[in-house]
Amino acid sequence: MKKNKEAAAAARRKRPLQKTIVQYIVTVVIILVALLMLVPFLWMISASMKMQKDVMSIPIKWIPEYFYIDNYKRVLHIDAGDARDYHFLLAYWNSIKVSVISTAISILSSLMAGYAFAKLRFKGSNVIFIVYLSQMMIPSQLTLIPRFVIFSEMGLTNTHMSLIVPKIVAVSSCFMFRQAFLGVPDELRDAARIDGAGELRTWAQVMVPMVKATMAAQGTVQFLESWNSYLDPLIFLSNWRKWTLTVALDQFVGIEGTQYNLSMAASCLAIIPVLVVFLFGQKYFMRGLTVGAVKG
Repeated sequence: MKKNKEAAAAARRKRPLQKTIVQYIVTVVIILVALLMLVPFLWMISASMKMQKDVMSIPIKWIPEYFYIDNYKRVLHIDAGDARDYHFLLAYWNSIKVSVISTAISILSSLMAGYAFAKLRFKGSNVIFIVYLSQMMIPSQLTLIPRFVIFSEMGLTNTHMSLIVPKIVAVSSCFMFRQAFLGVPDELRDAARIDGAGELRTWAQVMVPMVKATMAAQGTVQFLESWNSYLDPLIFLSNWRKWTLTVALDQFVGIEGTQYNLSMAASCLAIIPVLVVFLFGQKYFMRGLTVGAVKG
């Protein structure tokens, strides 16, 4: 009996050790995979600071001997002399304008729709919500031709409105906001109504502040989706003055495809807003995507 107890105690002591070893192994594997995924990104930054003749040198010099910032000047046409103007700054501004306006509109409309589906009980609300969600099953590419026809009749082609108007309805954001509002106690809404607040004031001053994490997460998602959009600007915008950064970058790579230093400099410039938005929104990102996930 004593031997059995000692064996059981030894087994219990081994379990934490085995668990710790497994955790260390998993951590090391995750770090190695993360480093492997960072290699192309680090190479892009390194190549953007090199002269063309040094980009493909073997072995790779991850830290250039001389940081050649003229690549960025040529891309942005700053003190570039007679170098070609790629109108990168104009495309940059177009992307920022479209992305910010689209994100603001989609978040506002989704906040209203999500609150209505979660807290305003009306006949047929569940059926309408299911029909609303069914739009997620329709690929955006399938509606490309009908949208082009409609926008052509409305005179919106070759304008940024053709990229902004479809963002008025963001089904995925509406669903996430509905789930978040379902997690807010009804007592808060009732207390606001007792204090004399109307529905709009209750929504704006009581309910919306309770879903800030979801707003940050969905704002990040919607901004990145709009910033990375390529097909819609390519189809609806034919004037280079209206091009967003994705189309301008594609045209740039087509022109300077063999100039890898310039292409990498342009790519680095294109991801700066993405990094900034994600760094500021990462604190709320995962919390906002999971809040209210168990609510029906």
